[in-house]
Amino acid sequence: MTEQGFPVEAGHVLMFRRAIGEAATLEPEGLAPPTFVSAGAQFAPTHPLRPTPGEPWFGSGRTPSGTATSGGGVPGGDPAGGSASTLHAEQHFTYHRPVRVGDVLTATSRPGEEWTKEGKRGGSLQFTSYVTEYRDAGGELVVTARSVAVTTGRPPSASDGGEA
Repeated sequence: MTEQGFPVEAGHVLMFRRAIGEAATLEPEGLAPPTFVSAGAQFAPTHPLRPTPGEPWFGSGRTPSGTATSGGGVPGGDPAGGSASTLHAEQHFTYHRPVRVGDVLTATSRPGEEWTKEGKRGGSLQFTSYVTEYRDAGGELVVTARSVAVTTGRPPSASDGGEA
């Protein structure tokens, strides 16, 4: 379980809106866009998607990730993608109330459900969900985010219609 706190600041919300192509102004009520809580990763010093000075970053470099990967861009695996690949498959947000400028949210993450399906090209597919709850300073649940990752049993071959 991981905890992190982050402020919902007007400037941060404005930059987020610009980055996703929304209006370059704050909503009248100071509401954050629906996926804004994802930006909370920038406040977690050890989040794998946050750049760290002097370290290869997942998202930059000569290879698609700049780090050793398991083919699908997940740090820590085979950079050539010779074995399984892990991919982000789904993201869901459940809002218990709107996120507002001035909130200070704390995120608590935990593993969710796991299940397996047989794939057509990548062998067995292992699905893993992760649940992150965002609570305000009073402990009220504001947003529940659920993401799903899928790991293939093997990389697709050229004969499957995938890359060789």
